[in-house]
Amino acid sequence: MATAMPVCYHGSISRKECEDLLGKKNKDGAYLIRDSETIQGAMCLCVYKKKVVYTYRLLQTHTGQYTLLTAGGTDDNFFKSLDDLIHHFKRKNQGLAMHLRHSVKRKTALVIQPRKPSAAPPEEELHLQQVPVDEVDNDYENVPNSDYVEVLPE
Repeated sequence: MATAMPVCYHGSISRKECEDLLGKKNKDGAYLIRDSETIQGAMCLCVYKKKVVYTYRLLQTHTGQYTLLTAGGTDDNFFKSLDDLIHHFKRKNQGLAMHLRHSVKRKTALVIQPRKPSAAPPEEELHLQQVPVDEVDNDYENVPNSDYVEVLPE
């Protein structure tokens, strides 16, 4: 099932594009969410304050909840949705440089499809599968001076 993303989610725009969009808005508390350029699967919450864009790492847990890495000393909060997270950080004094005030909306609708299992295994698995098991000589337990114990059939 597809999940609708908030209108402030801009997908894989660059940091520069993000700064340009927030700069055009030119309002303290303007914000948007974009995909991280450095960490695959992570997102960034970007907040504008006094001509500076503050970027916070936004992570999704394996259970599907979202959390935001904020300034030290604040508790980790987990949210069921990005909308819940945004609603929380609209309140003052929640660990951000500026509370969220003005959503910078994207121009087109974005829908995220759930990941489907890949038909092809990852590259690492392909590499492991290139050598047939019977051709690999990994009989470690019968090597003299080995840390492994010799295993004999019963």
